[in-house]
Amino acid sequence: ATLSPMLGAPDWVGRTVLALLAIGFIPALVFSWVFELTPGGLKRDDELAAGESIAPQTARRMDRMIIVALLLALGYFAVDKFVLAPKPVDVASRLAPSVPAVATAADPAPAATAVGMPSSADTKSIAVLAFADLSQARDQEYFSDGVAEEILNALAKVDDLKVAGRTSSFYFKGRNEPLATIGSALGVAHVLEGSVRKQGDQLRIGAKLLRVGDGLELWAETYDGTDADIFGLQENIARQVARQLKVALNVGQQGRLIDVGTSDPDAFALYLRATDIFNRRDLARYDEAIAGLQQALELDPTFARAASRLAMLHALQAPFELARVKLVREFAAKAIALDPQLAEPQVALGVMAEGQRRYVEAKGYFTRALELSPEDAEARFRLGRLLLLGYLNDGTEWLDRALLVEPLHPNALWRRALRSIELGDFAAAERAFERSSELGLSWATQAPSILATERGDYSTARTEALRFFTPETLPGCSDVDAPQWGMIVTGVHGGSDAERASARAVLERCLATDPKPVAGTLVWYLLELGDAERALSVFAQAPTAGDVQLLNQIWRSRWASVRATPFFTAFVRDTGMTAHWDQYGPPDLCHKNANGDYRCE
Repeated sequence: ATLSPMLGAPDWVGRTVLALLAIGFIPALVFSWVFELTPGGLKRDDELAAGESIAPQTARRMDRMIIVALLLALGYFAVDKFVLAPKPVDVASRLAPSVPAVATAADPAPAATAVGMPSSADTKSIAVLAFADLSQARDQEYFSDGVAEEILNALAKVDDLKVAGRTSSFYFKGRNEPLATIGSALGVAHVLEGSVRKQGDQLRIGAKLLRVGDGLELWAETYDGTDADIFGLQENIARQVARQLKVALNVGQQGRLIDVGTSDPDAFALYLRATDIFNRRDLARYDEAIAGLQQALELDPTFARAASRLAMLHALQAPFELARVKLVREFAAKAIALDPQLAEPQVALGVMAEGQRRYVEAKGYFTRALELSPEDAEARFRLGRLLLLGYLNDGTEWLDRALLVEPLHPNALWRRALRSIELGDFAAAERAFERSSELGLSWATQAPSILATERGDYSTARTEALRFFTPETLPGCSDVDAPQWGMIVTGVHGGSDAERASARAVLERCLATDPKPVAGTLVWYLLELGDAERALSVFAQAPTAGDVQLLNQIWRSRWASVRATPFFTAFVRDTGMTAHWDQYGPPDLCHKNANGDYRCE
């Protein structure tokens, strides 16, 4: 137990050594009981003359007592190790097929074993649930969530420990689900629960570690302190968890597990408040989060994570705006200079490059992020989404890898649902759509319309589309009245030739206002109306609000006829995709001809 983690030995080594010791113990015990060492050599006990034994009689009796005690201890250890302990993980079955992994991710509660614990859960695995806010005003939720997230982040860096992702663990916040359900959904054997009570600068943090299999409380503690003690309190909890789960800390973690990147509690609190807005993808409050992070950097100019999160927020807001591009680069560079091991600024730079249609550069940033943090679900998702621009098999694989780390990643679930539709698995798509909606993904309300359209139920598709899309959601269409908007929806979703022509006329009115940026949905509608050349021409002119969404759609089988046209060859060149393919090889459905152009099917 002590040496195996340091040597990186697999679990079977420890079990084999224990089995050999157990087998050898019985003959060794019999031999030592029957024979005695004398000046004349080994003799049987019953052949010894008085005083002939080297060991006094009292010592021999003590030896036998020690042997009995060791025998009892070995028996207890064997029962605890092989009878009471949860079964080890079957890694192959968890990682093998990609599509079943999505079904598991979309289903919050796969079947548990008879003892209530998922059969595939590694004994050294844990989910850190969101800590409850017990403050009198219940206004410290961002702080209690942040405390739990920092503990989760610290434990996730321990090589010997599997930690469920933040989004997946926090999904169960306030749901009062049984431990067996949580363990089965997240594939973990242990759960850390906790609470935070904050009054002024006074803190009380409680935490308890539970074993999923039988609900046994392995450890519990309550810590009191002030805001200035928050870093030490989190460190104590993380170390207790590591100690209880008997995991070996990595090099450099013996001194400290929790490193939030600042020693200023006020800067840390501002970071947690901004992170809460970021995690919720609360777009309307992004400016508030940005202001808070800038204040945190003023309090502590060396706070790399605050600079990193600033870069990410700016990248998500409008990566095609030059002013935003400058800010992304500025804060990402600052974060990397302060902490070169951070993955998030690399992801932010990748999002920015992707928004500028510089796909080779974007892939380089996402790949670098994964080199720094191989288990980063967001980097895995971003790389998968990018690869879906032609590399369909690789892109799907990376989406599944993201879901293995973060089974309830809303964006990965959404993209994987679209791939499931393409693969003909509507049941898996529906489950993933439903889960992404439960997780608060804003555009998940499109799902019923998409599913109805794919099933040919155009009446339902129109009704659902009218519930989600309005003229206000499309730049340039705000002056379109309700009847005209109805024309668009009717034409797009199974309309007649005349209805489709009317819809195209209304969309052209929107485009005539020269909206900046053009909504990706508007281009998608033109494509659905059969005006592919016009749609791709508009799209190629400049980045849209929804580039990747539309480009992912282009590779669906229903658009094979569009991909085979000469103007599609020009389109992929004008939008930067051919530069990506020149670097990494032709995509799944294309080949390069003698003229250096890509012809697709």
